[in-house]
Formats: sequence, structure tokens, C-alpha cells
Amino acid sequence: MESKKEFFLECYKLGIIKFGRFTLKSGIESPFYVDLRPLASDPKILKNLANYLLEMLPLDNFDLICGVPYAALPMATAMSLESYIPLIIKRKEAKSYGTKKLIEGIYQKGQNCLLVEDVITSGKSLLETIPEIEQEDLKVSDIVVVLDREQGGKQLLESKGYRVHTLFNISEVCDILQETGELSDEEVKRIQDFLQGNHIQFEEETRSSYEQKLQNAQHSVSKKLLETALAKKSNLIASADVTTTQELLDFAEKVGPHIVALKTHIDIISDFEYEKTITPLKEIAARHQFLLMEDRKFADIGNTQELQFTSGVFKITNWADFVTSQVIGGFESLDCFNNVGVVAIVGMSSKGTLTTASYREEALKVALSHPNVIGGVSQNKIPEELLLFTPGVNLADSGDGKGQQYNTPEHVFKTLHTDFIIVGRGIYKSDNPEASAVTYKTEGWNAYINSLEKKAIQG
Repeated sequence: MESKKEFFLECYKLGIIKFGRFTLKSGIESPFYVDLRPLASDPKILKNLANYLLEMLPLDNFDLICGVPYAALPMATAMSLESYIPLIIKRKEAKSYGTKKLIEGIYQKGQNCLLVEDVITSGKSLLETIPEIEQEDLKVSDIVVVLDREQGGKQLLESKGYRVHTLFNISEVCDILQETGELSDEEVKRIQDFLQGNHIQFEEETRSSYEQKLQNAQHSVSKKLLETALAKKSNLIASADVTTTQELLDFAEKVGPHIVALKTHIDIISDFEYEKTITPLKEIAARHQFLLMEDRKFADIGNTQELQFTSGVFKITNWADFVTSQVIGGFESLDCFNNVGVVAIVGMSSKGTLTTASYREEALKVALSHPNVIGGVSQNKIPEELLLFTPGVNLADSGDGKGQQYNTPEHVFKTLHTDFIIVGRGIYKSDNPEASAVTYKTEGWNAYINSLEKKAIQG
């Protein structure tokens, strides 16, 4: 391919940028107007554009490509043909007949979708498009854009945790056109003045602090969790996915000083005996001041759940501070947990999960209205009245190549407004669980503090 500069000049010949005085949709008068739709009429340019955009991206991260309608649709199609990454099509609005789908194509829940846009100004159209794609239980982590008008949209999207890759920005374009004599110094100065005076400013959405949530907390377990977080400067819950009593107690002893809660799967302890397993575990929890979270994920009718909770060898009701439960049994199925807090399973991240957007909506209605529920497990934001517990957090910058690097403390606190991170293998599988717990405690707390800062986002 020709150089990037030469490629732009070939595109420019198609009239994609005009200079003069143009009234934009916002009512602002702009000295330039961008329309990239003519690029679709030149097959060679469209093919080269697709390859330039693909070269900027970590392609192994993406399962799907989707163009923002309408100008980016041919660009996304060309990228799909060049990369062999499947294409899905986003409609402007759902049909009122037939399947009435907003997203067309073949895809599976949990897949990572690359979003393609022609021009970015404020970023608002992308922020409207992304939830519509995520509504289909797809993930969006990266956006690739042909031209950035440098008016704040890129910064806004990045502030919300998305990675934005831009091929050109308007300053770079002006430099090329000035160098080739297409733009005079006076015209360039007018464009620069326009950009400086028309940065679109956004106030970054902020989250409630632990102190604020503590003031509004109704449940005793919510209060205790938040008080523990503030006292220990930690929002870390360590997952003890071990299979023997000794491993469980050793792990609790090592990580106890650094966590707000220990998450157990008590039914996987192969040598469980109440006096030998639970009694010393409660003593360790009291000494190191952390809560016990039994990740039982109850999912039955109320009567059965009550028996599972209070009876049998585990007698969860006697020692757990809070438990996890599905809400598939409905509101009354949660009544039996009247002496503990309940973390509702609102959404799951596993491939093929049935916790669709409509399920999550109904689950949240139950969670918000039931007095025993203190929060939810979800991969999406939930109302601030509930505490958000986010599993699958890992500091590793690699994983399965499908976006795992985004489940970092920084991402979940900034983007999802997480309250507590749940870390499993990153701690219990490490060579030094205590040191790893300290690292996650520090990273989690710093990410929480940073998420409280209110910033003006501008281009």
C-alpha cells in the first residue's frame, strides 16, 4: 500500500472533506465538513482503508465486527472480508415486522465485538449504539474510527473504559493539506481556532463513595462490609476454591489481614467436619476482621432453599455472613435468608449463559425490592442502591485472547462502578497468596479512589 499520507490524499480527491462555513446538526458553525460516504464508491480505496484500520488492531481480541450505520457499514464489511472476522449488522431501528431484531447476523452470547465508526465528534452516537449491542449479550471493548474531529468524543469514550483507535485526526489532515497547498495558512488558523473554542466538555459520571453508601445502607451486613472496607482500606474478596480443610484454613490465615470477605464453596471441602472446619474458620475471620461469604448460588423453591441453608452437615445459617442466590425462584424464595445478606446473581459471564438482558431486568426488580438482598453479581452496572460484586478480576494482561485484559480493577471500578472485586486464581493459585492479596488489595483500593475523582473531559 502507499504511505498513509498518500492514501489520505487519494481519499481527499473524492471530496470527503469540504472547507468553508457549515452549520452542523448541533447548530454550531464549523469551518469544515466531513462526509466519508464517498469512500464506499471506490473499491480500491475501500479495500486499502479496511487494511489500514485492521493494522491498528489486536485482531485476536475480536469475534465480530459491526459498523455504526450508515457510513461505517461498507467499511466494516470490507474489514470483515479482509480479516475473515464475521460481520454483524446494526440497524438504525428495529423492524416493526418479521423478527423485529436490531442486530442482524450470526453471533453467540459473550463474544467480543469490534465497533467501526467513520467520524467521531462528541461520541454520543457511539454511547447510544454500544448499549444496543451489549443488549444482545455481546461485549464491546474497542472502537476503530477513520477520522477524529478532535472535539472530545475520543476522550469521553476512553474515560468510560473503551479503547479508541483513530486512523486520522483533523489536525493531521490539516497539516497534510497545508503541506500540499490545498489549505492556506489562514484557513488552517481558522480551523485551529474553531477546535480550541469548540471542545465539547463532559463531566465524567461519578459513583457514590463507601461513606455515602454506608449512610444509606439498610441491611446490617451491608453496613459491616462497608465499615470493614473503610477500616482496612480494602475492597478485596478472596475466593477460596480449595478442596481440603487445611488448605482453606491456611489460605484464610494468609490473606485474612488484607480482605473484607472470604468467599467459600463449602461443599467442595472433601474432609468437611463442622467443628474442624467451620469453628477455626470463624475464629480466623474474627481475628482478622473479615466476613464469610458462602457462594452457594441457591436456586430452588423457598422451602428447599431453607432446608439447604439451615440443615445438613454444612448448617450455612450458623456461620455465613452473606450468601449468593439465583433469583429464578422469585421474590418469596429469598425470604428464608432472614439472618444473612443475599447477593443476587443478576448476570453471569460464562459462554452461553442464559442470563439475558430481559432476565437481568427482571432479576434486578426482585433484588431491589427484597429486604434480604444487599447487592448483586453482574458484568454490567446495577443501580447504586445495591452493592456490586464483580468476579473474574485478574491483573494479568493476557488471558484467553477474548478481552480478558479488561477485567482489571481499574476497568471494573471506573466502568462498572464496582464496589467489591472477587479474585480467585490470581491469589490462591499464585506462589505467594499473601503477597498477591496485598497487590490486589492495593490495586483495588487505588482503582476505587480514582473512580471517585470527578473530571471534566474535553478534546
